[in-house]
Amino acid sequence: MSGQRSEALAAQVAKVRDGGVLGRSHGLARLFDYLADPAHAGRTLREAEVAQDVFGRELDLSGDASVRVYIHRLRKKLDDFYAGPGAAEPYRLVIPVGEYRLDVVETVGRTETPAPAAKARPRWLWPAIAAAMALAAANLGAWAYVAHQTAPARELARTAASPLWAGIGRDRPVVVVVGDYYIFGDTDYGDGPKRMIRAFEINSPADLDAWLMDNPQLQGRYVDLDTYYTPVGATLALREIMPLVRQAAGGLDRVRVITASHLTPDLMKSADIVYVGYLSALRVLQEPVFERSRFSIGSTYDELIDRKTGQSFVSGAGAASGDRPNRDYGYLAAFQGPSGNRFVIVAGARDIGVMQMAEVATDRAALSTLKVRRDAPLEALYEVDGVGRTALGARPVIASR
Repeated sequence: MSGQRSEALAAQVAKVRDGGVLGRSHGLARLFDYLADPAHAGRTLREAEVAQDVFGRELDLSGDASVRVYIHRLRKKLDDFYAGPGAAEPYRLVIPVGEYRLDVVETVGRTETPAPAAKARPRWLWPAIAAAMALAAANLGAWAYVAHQTAPARELARTAASPLWAGIGRDRPVVVVVGDYYIFGDTDYGDGPKRMIRAFEINSPADLDAWLMDNPQLQGRYVDLDTYYTPVGATLALREIMPLVRQAAGGLDRVRVITASHLTPDLMKSADIVYVGYLSALRVLQEPVFERSRFSIGSTYDELIDRKTGQSFVSGAGAASGDRPNRDYGYLAAFQGPSGNRFVIVAGARDIGVMQMAEVATDRAALSTLKVRRDAPLEALYEVDGVGRTALGARPVIASR
């Protein structure tokens, strides 16, 4: 790559980073930084190499489409940047089809200004020019580094000041609640548990005891394992949400993280609540969320029903296996609690729904399309397309304010 193209590529990389177009997706940011690394310039990167270096896993080329999915998402983010804030740029970054590398191309329609005829310079002037160019290059590199380091912090502060998040932690501590599930054991009347069971109507050891009291013939078969689990999607979404919550609350010391199984009514009155997880894992939050909602939860918990129209929105993510395309639904809500505290709900029917909602909730541009008002209630349902556990994008289906 020529010196001019290398400089153009480096300049565009810095502008894309500074523009915040990648949102809060750590996977996209890691992929972009990897492809933008000057050490990879001119190299033909392999899909398996990207999977190992960026995502830290071996790639099963027979069916794993995760790298290609992320490449597709990154191309879309670049298109969004050059259709918006980067529309006037003389160059643009591209990912050539079928390749795993960043390239820079000249913007179509750009007119070149003829260069003036070169004038002879005194021989003694060349060392001074070389020194000035080296200093300029060093300064450019320093500014690019500073922009790269400070741009995410600036964008985080701007998003934390958006109407959805501005009230969080203002007057109260913040409790981040992660949706989890209770699991009990089936001994099949043997000496120890042979399998683990998840039942929607049994969400705690107390629930299990009460159920066994009503079904005495099962005493001795089903036992408490004191075991809970959190879905992968909720964990990944939490990683996106936490930096923003910490920023909005004014520090990590004002933020506490618990699972939904440990949320109490007292906490729901004394703290601002941020829920991250599946709709089916809301537990004690289910009633306050849906008593004011235009939706109701279907019997399978993979379904939301619009009370106003009767329309049903059913997630297909639970039925799709491997890396097959699937569709999920994400749910974003904000409302005032019983003591004037703030509730923010970042949820989905399944993994890709909750992960995509975490990206929406931490993306200032996406939030601006919802026209959220400070301290006002919000409820939005998104349709999310994905492959396996990777979300490809989302579009709002219903937004109520």
